[in-house]
Amino acid sequence: MSYEIKLDMFEGPLDLLLHLIKRNEVNIYDIPIALITQQYLEYIDLMKTLNLDIAGEFLVMAATLIHIKSKTLLPPSETDEDDEDGEDPRAELVRRLTEYKKFKDAAMFLEEKESTWRDVFKREDSTSEYGAPEQEAMLFDFSLFDLVDALKGVIERLPEKGAIEFASEELSVKDRMNVILERIENIESLLFAELFDKDKTKMAVIATFLALLELVKLRLVKIQQVKEFDVIRIFKNIDLSQDSN
Repeated sequence: MSYEIKLDMFEGPLDLLLHLIKRNEVNIYDIPIALITQQYLEYIDLMKTLNLDIAGEFLVMAATLIHIKSKTLLPPSETDEDDEDGEDPRAELVRRLTEYKKFKDAAMFLEEKESTWRDVFKREDSTSEYGAPEQEAMLFDFSLFDLVDALKGVIERLPEKGAIEFASEELSVKDRMNVILERIENIESLLFAELFDKDKTKMAVIATFLALLELVKLRLVKIQQVKEFDVIRIFKNIDLSQDSN
């Protein structure tokens, strides 16, 4: 599939690692490096399949994880056994993650404060091509990796290859964008998994997923998740359509 999509905002490798640590409910100071490395590489492979624009820093982090994993698998040398202060190979990564998380949490706290005070001291509505800033509900209400998680679940539930009858249909992302818009036109919302209920192949699922990302980028749909790792719902961007009338 030659279709490529670039999002206006893309989280980095440290965000992905923090996401995996949360999802696996592990201690950031005692990261199971083999498990996290395996899952990280699976994410990279899937994002490459989706033709998402992956920065080089993701690949650098992949190499770093593999290096740390290899060091943890090696038997300790005699020098390491004699040195009680021998540093854990994961230590530098843990330092980077904890420092990044500290600044990210601080930024989130300030953003929440700004939102609170914005509600108290409201400004006059300022419209633009895309409507008022507070109405620009985008993918970033939660992590992009939550979407990738949900996509992996859809792919894993696909029928076995031998049970699939392959059709010669053209997998047009633009056509699937129209299908998604038609499906949510007269309903309140649609579950993420329901978008793929007629897709029987991996390529069909990927085409539908790319169509969804494009609709989010165009601000034609909104994606919401009530709480972390909860079900994902797709809504028509009613606020935007009202502003355009």
